[in-house]
Amino acid sequence: MFAPRIIISAAHGRSGKTTVSIGLAAALAKRGLKVQPFKKGPDYIDPSWLTAAAGNYCRNLDLFMMGQDGVRNTFLTASRSADINIIEGNKGLYDSIDIEGENSTANIARILNSPVILVIDSARMTRGIAALVNGYKNFEPDINITGV
Repeated sequence: MFAPRIIISAAHGRSGKTTVSIGLAAALAKRGLKVQPFKKGPDYIDPSWLTAAAGNYCRNLDLFMMGQDGVRNTFLTASRSADINIIEGNKGLYDSIDIEGENSTANIARILNSPVILVIDSARMTRGIAALVNGYKNFEPDINITGV
């Protein structure tokens, strides 16, 4: 599957994923790249902002409603003509409605073989951020966290 892509995720909700995703989409679109935005889950507010920033209609990727094949097919269809695909996660990277993480952003990263940028709200943190990031990188080693 060749479609340049990145997932923007975080340690928890309200960490700044949407702000980073919108800023990145707008900056890349301003440089003339065709940006295809995606949002994990059944959301409508964040996709509206991502659509405006990218200048391209945002698609939802919802494992609960679509299953793995539906997520993969939606991504492949919508990403075909894009220069870059930005997938904004929801909640924390490993969070899900089930204990196994079947519906997590991490599982979407696994299905789409996508690298992940982890957004960390580092307010009132110093050295502890290293332990947090190390824990996220090692929790599921097959998840490719490429940036923080």
